[in-house]
Amino acid sequence: VQLQASGGGLVQAGGSLRLSCAASRTIHSSVVMGWYRQAPGKQREFVASIRSGRDPNYAESVQGRFTISRDNAKSTLYLQMNSLKPDDTAVYYCKANVQSKDYWGQGTQVTVSS
Repeated sequence: VQLQASGGGLVQAGGSLRLSCAASRTIHSSVVMGWYRQAPGKQREFVASIRSGRDPNYAESVQGRFTISRDNAKSTLYLQMNSLKPDDTAVYYCKANVQSKDYWGQGTQVTVSS
């Protein structure tokens, strides 16, 4: 499985961005997919995850501001990011856990200016 993340960019604090992650093949809705991010000098951290039949999970730092969703027909994962803060600046990665193996996208840079 290959994942292609896109949608990053430069935005002012309080603005919004929508990230997309397109899979190279159909991924069953039961597969957990998620977003992670890595800021300069910091470890990669969990942002949000989703799978069918369960409520999405969010990191406390993004709860209420970010929304994860997926379009199974398009095999695409999304992350709607609102009320962005400078602390959200990072490279954002998507991940899919398929048959107990993690597949990562290449990352997309999000920069939030104050």
